[in-house]
Amino acid sequence: MTLGELAEQLGLTLSGDPQRPVSGLGTLANAGPEEVTFLANPKFLSQLEKTRAAAVILRADMVEACPVGSLAAEDPYLSYARATALFDGAPAVPEGVHPSATVAAEANIGEGASIGPNAVVETGADIGAGVSIGANVVVGQNCRIGAGSALMPGVVLYHDVHLGERCLIHSQTVIGSDGFGFAPCKAGWQKIHQLGGVRIGNDVEIGAGVTIDRGALEHTVLEDGVIIDNQVHIAHNCRIGKNTAIAGCTGMAGSSIIGANCTLAGMVGVAGHLEICDNVHVTGMSMVSKSITEPGSYSSGTPMMPSRDWRRSAVRFSQLERIYQRLASLEDK
Repeated sequence: MTLGELAEQLGLTLSGDPQRPVSGLGTLANAGPEEVTFLANPKFLSQLEKTRAAAVILRADMVEACPVGSLAAEDPYLSYARATALFDGAPAVPEGVHPSATVAAEANIGEGASIGPNAVVETGADIGAGVSIGANVVVGQNCRIGAGSALMPGVVLYHDVHLGERCLIHSQTVIGSDGFGFAPCKAGWQKIHQLGGVRIGNDVEIGAGVTIDRGALEHTVLEDGVIIDNQVHIAHNCRIGKNTAIAGCTGMAGSSIIGANCTLAGMVGVAGHLEICDNVHVTGMSMVSKSITEPGSYSSGTPMMPSRDWRRSAVRFSQLERIYQRLASLEDK
């Protein structure tokens, strides 16, 4: 496409040659003369004067400082995100059922859906229009997949999992496996069969290698617009509110409730049977051990420091109780 066409599709104001060809996107430092780049973070401003890009997506107040073409945007990062869709080189998926796929006669396959090699669609499954099911995917009994959703190769949906419209589930994710429910008994452990399902809303994206357990009695629920990074575990009966984002290696114990518009950074741990209200940000490697009732940013753990200082501090952690008792005794006197 040309710069003029790109500006029109993104709704941005162009300063430069509208006929200049554009073949892709690149970084501010390395974009070539047929690529578009963006500047959203001021710390990269020094790279702007050296860029060789065809144009830079940036704020309107920075257009004069741009040595090449510019695309003025209120939110350059958001405009860049929208531009990526125009240059996505993912291969198109052919419609229809691959000869090696196994589709139950009682399954409903919507118009324009694609069922890939060795995929399995079981009895009672309802596959919406335009759904893409990749190679080796398993869609269990009585599952529902909304129109326009895509399951990448190797995804497994156990029975009674419902996905909304326009969802994207990446490879090796398992949705609807049994929650970790066992009752202690003299012989060891008595399994608690998980009788609920999983309900996932519209426009949800789930990364690779994620596990989402089915509910014990009620459903595990992810509301509209939730995004989940790779290697996340969500236990049975959890509920995640609209537009919440969860980063990689986070783990949530059973029956946790996360509000809307929250962010959980990487490797956060959430204890079971607690609630986090709307608009909460939990920083990386924090342990959420009690409910959070006020919006804001929350942290736990300690930041990185030289090993020698850490060892000294670790010794002092173990001394805190004794120091406290001594302080209380001195205050009493």
